[in-house]
Amino acid sequence: MRIRPTSTRGGQSPAATSAESPATLSGLDARRLPASPRRRRPDLAALAALLILGGTAATITLILNGSARVSAIRITQHVTAGQQLSRAGMEEVRIADTGIDYLPWAQHVSYTQRLARVTLLPGTLLTTQMTAMASEELIPGKARVGLALKPGQSPAELQRGQRVQVISLPGQDTGDHNSTVLARSALVDSVSEPGTRGSSRLVNVIVDAALSPRIAAYASNGQIVLAYLPATH
Repeated sequence: MRIRPTSTRGGQSPAATSAESPATLSGLDARRLPASPRRRRPDLAALAALLILGGTAATITLILNGSARVSAIRITQHVTAGQQLSRAGMEEVRIADTGIDYLPWAQHVSYTQRLARVTLLPGTLLTTQMTAMASEELIPGKARVGLALKPGQSPAELQRGQRVQVISLPGQDTGDHNSTVLARSALVDSVSEPGTRGSSRLVNVIVDAALSPRIAAYASNGQIVLAYLPATH
């Protein structure tokens, strides 16, 4: 039996060439081939980025909320408009800094000398606009009148910032036989401490300028009485 010779190129047989072809490599030779890089799944990468950003944002929020807190004044007692603030009616509270000009607790002592411009309910956070000095009512058209009042001519518990009626008493010198309300709502600007028994105390009230001459005339004759007006809630 004759075997037909097979031509080869370069001295190699087709079997040898076929054995070295990458398509037919197996085993160790196949593992040595360079592997193509894996493609990352875009959805997982996006999720990881969102988690990182979310964690960073939460951390920043916690840091800001923890550091941006201020100490403010909170009202604990009902304060009517025109009434003087008291230390007993205030407490310190820590709140987030929202940009509103809440009065800092460090200034609470100075604000016990001020008056409530509006009615303040318990739980109110105090601001500058809610308070006023009694002298702030001294605007054009107003006048401060000093009254030297004997015991019984003014309430014993009279305090600065309260509202009072200024009433004239009957007197032979003036010819008046009836009491008259001279000022319906005068603001008490200052009150001196009561002195010894029988002595007068000085009370300054702010009234309309048109009423001040008449009130001063009655006061010089000792014919003035002050009646306390509880503020409406």
